[in-house]
Amino acid sequence: MSPQDPAGARRTARIERSTSESSVLVELDLDGTGRTQIDTSVPFYDHMLTALGKHSLIDLTVQAQGDTHIDAHHTVEDTAIVLGQALRQALGDKRGIVRYGDATVPLDEALAHAVVDVSGRPYFVHSGEPAGQEYHLIGGHFTGSLTAHVLESIAHHAAFTVHVRVLAGRDPHHIVEAQFKALARALRTAVALDPRVDGVPSTKGAL
Repeated sequence: MSPQDPAGARRTARIERSTSESSVLVELDLDGTGRTQIDTSVPFYDHMLTALGKHSLIDLTVQAQGDTHIDAHHTVEDTAIVLGQALRQALGDKRGIVRYGDATVPLDEALAHAVVDVSGRPYFVHSGEPAGQEYHLIGGHFTGSLTAHVLESIAHHAAFTVHVRVLAGRDPHHIVEAQFKALARALRTAVALDPRVDGVPSTKGAL
């Protein structure tokens, strides 16, 4: 049986968002085992979101369709927006969570560090990608510049503070994947329930 928050509610969310550019459905369970079902029509993005669910232990279903015949940008961005909204919804009032998480994750020559604060204050800092990373087309659809855009969109719509640094890397694929995996591991810690936490982990009494 999955854990529950201190009030006894399951920490799940289901959000749908449709615009003239995309249609997105995200379902997640913060207390899952990392099971994923991802189909965004952008294969490399599917790979990254699969890694995000797997290594955060968040059960994640994503179904997205959009105007990828024009550019993957709209579908990728809108999926990140809905994912952030779903994280925020599933966390509820954030009672009993650890709140902070950080992780440093290697992928061969690449190394990325991510820090998450489930703060209620959206903020994003991103640094360290090698020059030209933003121009690489990975998997035929995913431009390197989308990495920071996705991470920022998740942070802003989840109302998290997120810092991500690339510490080393040469291969564009590895550089992106290390960042997603580092974020996943940091999220795993930050959203976990801590039985020693009484109420909301903030001196203000709210997050």
